[in-house]
Amino acid sequence: MRDEYDFSRAQRGAVIASPGKTRITIMLDDDVIEAFRARAETEGRGYQTAINAALRAALDADNAPVTVATLRRELRKALKSVA
Repeated sequence: MRDEYDFSRAQRGAVIASPGKTRITIMLDDDVIEAFRARAETEGRGYQTAINAALRAALDADNAPVTVATLRRELRKALKSVA
């Protein structure tokens, strides 16, 4: 092993894509995030996975397009079950 390495011409490698997933930015209320984090911790999984499951349940429930009202309603339902 060398004592020193020259990284002056190094390039960042490609990020490995997750099949079937898309990275997005979304603004959620702090209390919503905290509730999902608390739920996820008790269930032993990630909070983003819990949010994804709640959104999937909302889609499966009535098979209608997700509107802001639908999203809020489903998130409130999920938060009530945590509280």
